[in-house]
Amino acid sequence: MTEARPIILTCGEPAGVGPELAPKALASGVPFVFLGDPRHLPEGTPWAEVAAPGESVPEGLLAVLRHDFPAPAVPGRPDPANAPAVVEVIARAVDLALSGAAGGICTLPINKEALKRGAGFGFPGHTEYLAHLAGDVPVVMMLASTTVEPPCRVVPVTIHIPLSEVPLALTPLRLEQAIRITDAAMRRDFGLARPRLAIAGLNPHAGENGVMGDEEARWMAPLIERLRREGFDLRGPLPADTMFHPAARARYDAALCAYHDQALIPIKTLDFAGGVNVTLGLPFVRTSPDHGTAFDIAGQGIADAQSVIAALRMAHEMAGRR
Repeated sequence: MTEARPIILTCGEPAGVGPELAPKALASGVPFVFLGDPRHLPEGTPWAEVAAPGESVPEGLLAVLRHDFPAPAVPGRPDPANAPAVVEVIARAVDLALSGAAGGICTLPINKEALKRGAGFGFPGHTEYLAHLAGDVPVVMMLASTTVEPPCRVVPVTIHIPLSEVPLALTPLRLEQAIRITDAAMRRDFGLARPRLAIAGLNPHAGENGVMGDEEARWMAPLIERLRREGFDLRGPLPADTMFHPAARARYDAALCAYHDQALIPIKTLDFAGGVNVTLGLPFVRTSPDHGTAFDIAGQGIADAQSVIAALRMAHEMAGRR
């Protein structure tokens, strides 16, 4: 483990819960800097401006790397005028991480609709934009628990697409790429010498020998066997409905799932508040809380900081391994 540099906490959508979560995140106990407009923070927030991520501030103050926005933040009402600045903050954080000035980034939630309308944002979300900024590198999304044992870590191989498109999108190439990226990241970022990966089948009961679909027998099992011969520790294809009880989770370190809900339903059921979104495959550390902008409660001071605290701590731990 190396001494980790501060994490950049990006402001996200200022009309959401991000600004009120930033000062609460001081409870994480890890060094971080808030990148955003301090005028969007809750009234009375103790903060101090810094010129660089590593600059120290008195204990109890939120370190702020200032990025001025053109408009105020009205809780629950995203302003299109602020959308370009939200995108600029993400890009600035990536530059700081790539330069070595920061140990990584932790991103507070954005609103894709607001960014598309206000800034012409052409990406499905944070993950795809970060991959683009890193040079269009292949990445996968992992959701990792922090409060349950054995841990629940899931990787959806296909993400934000209609369920009807999953069988065509789930290709041997995509699954193999996800396996390789996950294996490498579990070694580098989670400190596992030999990661154990479980692969969920696409169909109910993993096809049940072709009775309920043939993808598992036709190409998933042969692919998994080929990668086993290369030295990967793989299990599957497995029936997804029996993969997530405690005894099953004890047999693997991460599960690769065929589609979004197959992966996210179990972790959000098991660790809704403590789940962390991690982007694997980037040349820098990136985590985020596993929730959205929560416009319905923004500005009320009641947003739960557990997930952002967990995300900062995980980013700090990962940065210490790089």
